[in-house]
Amino acid sequence: MSEINILGEAYKKAKFKAPGHGKRNVQVLKDALVDIDGEMESEMYGKGKVIEDFQEKMAKYLGKESAVFFPSGTMAQQIALRIWCDQKGIKKVAYHPLSHLEIHEEDGLKELHHIQTILLADKERVIELEDVVGLSEEIACLLLELPQREIGGQLPDYKTIEDISAYCKEKGIKLHLDGARLFEILPYYQKTAAEVCSLFDSVYVSFYKGIGGIAGAILAGDKSFTEESKVWKRRHGGDLISLYPYILSADYYFGQRVGNMNQYYQEAKEFALNFNQCHGVSTKPLEPVSNMFHVHFEAPKEELEVILAAIYEETGIGLSSYVREVTKSTSFYEVSIGDMYAQLPKENLKTVFQLLDEKMKTIKTL
Repeated sequence: MSEINILGEAYKKAKFKAPGHGKRNVQVLKDALVDIDGEMESEMYGKGKVIEDFQEKMAKYLGKESAVFFPSGTMAQQIALRIWCDQKGIKKVAYHPLSHLEIHEEDGLKELHHIQTILLADKERVIELEDVVGLSEEIACLLLELPQREIGGQLPDYKTIEDISAYCKEKGIKLHLDGARLFEILPYYQKTAAEVCSLFDSVYVSFYKGIGGIAGAILAGDKSFTEESKVWKRRHGGDLISLYPYILSADYYFGQRVGNMNQYYQEAKEFALNFNQCHGVSTKPLEPVSNMFHVHFEAPKEELEVILAAIYEETGIGLSSYVREVTKSTSFYEVSIGDMYAQLPKENLKTVFQLLDEKMKTIKTL
């Protein structure tokens, strides 16, 4: 059996799991539908009370004129950028080097829409105003991801976002928010979703990350923008005959969890503090700015997997089902705090970090 399987199997067997909201199984949908009247009519091809009510609810929450439900954020964001490029007559957009569109979508934006991308900022930091001002090429749209997931969920300070927004308005550049984790950053900024979204021309939010629904996304903006997005949604095959399982679960878990984001944020800071007190362990950011962060270890991936698996077996607490290599002597994994963290036995958790500290001291650095 490989070391990866050793860690994965140990995680599965752990009685308690530190990250997330729990298993992503069919029960997630059953819980969302338990109080739904079976006679409720489903929407069809993007029309009907189920989808229209939710779209109106989310438009109001985000402070936008209109909103459209999409089966995926990948579809929603490519369409948003296409609309802004067509409107401006420029097939160029800018975003972070580690944007989801750049590294996880098989170049969909380039291959499907023939849009050129300009990568802003060093990949290890967030986009700053100087990066935008320093653009040497004209672009139709700038995409900002808040938080920047691939570097531990880092965030710019709020004034930076305000300044970038003002600059884009002055220059006629559309500003799009990759808000896959928008709900999760509101406690840090101490702003409402509508206040953050007011700085952007268009906004995407996800319903399966911090919210924990099955799938689905909202794309919001002014009425003309969302009406055009519906046309592109049809072109992309996004108008399934019915999307109600996604919509109903999104609505249900939004109601269950959007009010818990500050709790998850505070717990993430507590969790990170414990990691940072262990030998050879650090978090990025040092103090989380949302419910997510990365944990970095001065240990080779294979050795760390053995260490973690042993800790899971002894304490009954699983920290992560995987570890990724950074270099031959360092590794990391990502943490997202949800409902599960509050259920962890505190004494067991204390033992987890005592063991982690002890075992990390046995690692011989290369």
